[in-house]
Amino acid sequence: MPFRLGLPIPRMRYNLEAGRGMGGKGTGGEVKIEKTPEVNSMKKKICAVQFGCGPIGCAVAKLALQRPDIKLVGAVDIDQEKVGRDLGELIGWDKKLGIRITDDVDRLLSKNKVDVVFHQTSSSLKTVAPQLTKLLKCGVNIVSTTEELAYPYHSHPQLAAEVDRVAKANGVTVLGTGVNPGFLMDSWVLFMTAVCQEVKRVKAIRIQDASSRRLPFQKKIGTGCTPEEFQKLVDNGTLRHVGITESISMIAAGLGWKLDDITETIEPVIAKKRVKSQYITVESGQTAGVRQLGHGLRGKEEIITLEFEASLGAPESYDAIYISGTPNMEVVIKGGTHGDIATAAITVNSARRVVEAPPGLITMKDLPIVICTP
Repeated sequence: MPFRLGLPIPRMRYNLEAGRGMGGKGTGGEVKIEKTPEVNSMKKKICAVQFGCGPIGCAVAKLALQRPDIKLVGAVDIDQEKVGRDLGELIGWDKKLGIRITDDVDRLLSKNKVDVVFHQTSSSLKTVAPQLTKLLKCGVNIVSTTEELAYPYHSHPQLAAEVDRVAKANGVTVLGTGVNPGFLMDSWVLFMTAVCQEVKRVKAIRIQDASSRRLPFQKKIGTGCTPEEFQKLVDNGTLRHVGITESISMIAAGLGWKLDDITETIEPVIAKKRVKSQYITVESGQTAGVRQLGHGLRGKEEIITLEFEASLGAPESYDAIYISGTPNMEVVIKGGTHGDIATAAITVNSARRVVEAPPGLITMKDLPIVICTP
């Protein structure tokens, strides 16, 4: 099937019956047009299950429930306080949906012919690998927001190979995506290079005021800590934005660049005055958030730079890409991209692409362009 900019181009077959074709004799130019199965499949509903009903999982489920081409038939979570509750209640709707949250994924999948599972549970590939393997062995495709799954070949090559093997053995596909990693600092960068004749260096910046983000995100970036507490959390690996290395690796692979090293630095953003969100108040001298830098090196030359900052009271939110090449490019999203909204959107919007993709572990650079479907 041909693609233009990642979008399927309908193939039309013209059936010109004798004496009824254009310009022919008979009752006059009637043309019978038959669409191929690829076009008709765009109207076919995708049967989906929500796996993980935390804040992002609920946002994904809520959006999926509003899509006419998706039928959400179940929801899974291990939290016993959620098990048995109606999904409509959990996502904040004033009506019950008849979808009760279960912790028995095997039973749920055995009762329904499921095309795709929306998977939102953890940032760690090592943590979620057993979940992914179990789902893949049940013969379902997966769209996951596990950050380390976005491009796992550098940091977790063996786990990546195993997930790919299980997916191919069961004829299904698994994708790691999200707003970042998955879009703003990797696949968007690659897409913008399409209009370049030459690319020498790339830089992506994401600065966001975290005041409007959910409480777990604000805690994840160290909001309200002392600088000493912040450093302890960094040292034990519990405080960092996950995905910098994955994004650098994806960009390099997409551009065909071989890197000699990938490095990251992380430091606190210290509040200069009192700032607060709906959930947390940060005093002057405390940590308002995190700043991370990622560097992709070829020899001693830095050819990929990623800068990420999320903090309460950041003076300006924006996302930007800078490409050094022919031509030089500067692309800025003023006001930035709302992380939770965008993560739910790209997860749901990727579903049909994943269902139609070849079996195996894939990344956003491998898919046709993901678009917002009505």
